[in-house]
Amino acid sequence: MSQTRAYAAFADDQPLAPFSFERRQPRPDDVAIEILYCGVCHSDLHFAHNDWGMTRYPIVPGHEIVGRVIAVGDAVSRFKEGDLVGVGCMVDACRDCQPCRDGVEQYCDNGFTMTYGSDDRHDGSLTQGGYSDRIVVSEHFVLRMPEGIDLASAAPILCAGITTYSPLRHYGVKAGHKVGVIGMGGLGHMGVKLAKALGAEVTVFTRSEAKVEEARRHGADHVVVSTDEAQMAAVAETFDFMLDTVPVQHDLNPYLATLRYDGTHILVGLMDPIEPPVAGFNLIFKRRVLAGSLIGGIPETQELLDLCAEQGITCDVEMIDIQEINTAFERMQKGDVRYRFVIDMQSLKKGDAA
Repeated sequence: MSQTRAYAAFADDQPLAPFSFERRQPRPDDVAIEILYCGVCHSDLHFAHNDWGMTRYPIVPGHEIVGRVIAVGDAVSRFKEGDLVGVGCMVDACRDCQPCRDGVEQYCDNGFTMTYGSDDRHDGSLTQGGYSDRIVVSEHFVLRMPEGIDLASAAPILCAGITTYSPLRHYGVKAGHKVGVIGMGGLGHMGVKLAKALGAEVTVFTRSEAKVEEARRHGADHVVVSTDEAQMAAVAETFDFMLDTVPVQHDLNPYLATLRYDGTHILVGLMDPIEPPVAGFNLIFKRRVLAGSLIGGIPETQELLDLCAEQGITCDVEMIDIQEINTAFERMQKGDVRYRFVIDMQSLKKGDAA
């Protein structure tokens, strides 16, 4: 066992605070990692506040992890001490069902093991995440950081990046396709960059005039202000795909109407029941598809990291120290971040004073 320093949530109404716990010694197939950077995801906030009713305290959030290998188990063949690596939203799965064999472990028939907040499949302990100085993960769920990638801005690629890349790849987005991206937050701005990297013509849909130029700076070919009925009417039956990154309730019907026949509307943000309801004619009369997508498998996450390194694609980040995490959570709730906070985990060494 190794003593690990971290920040944890201790109750749904308390701020995150310093926490010390024991990480396991590496099993034969394990990689032990010193964490250098950890992205801050909205899921971390939801878990800390028990918004989904499944949090067990104390809980250490963090599933956008970049670090350096400090030890490996006897059976590890792909990594060695000193390698730069990443860990995303999963640290295990059954590895035997059809989804796991297909390399889409996020759809494991037996449920994947989350980086934090899950029961370890082997010893039953509660998994704890990346707001800590180290982590131990099975080799299968460790990603290699390609040469030349910016490590700090690569952290959110392991969640925000793969969440948008996976559906684009699955549905075959390529040159000649017209893709709409709804929302310009952490997911949306990566969706724009990645759809462009795949050759698509990209339009951002935003409710705010203030984000028009911002969307163009991120590479959008066009911007539609969705509250403007004339602008929405002008793009009716235009798009092949709609990547919907908005995590709160919104009316899907106006966006479905912008899809051509056989168009696909992909939800990656909204987890709740859809309100208002989707009108059946918006699907039936144009053979449109309403779909959903969850993060991505290990092979495609590695593919994405390699693509980002090759094409110089980065996530826009704001660096913070771990002692600023509660302020970061407050700012996230207000939408005051462009576009992802990333924690410099070396700040744990500074002590616990804010």
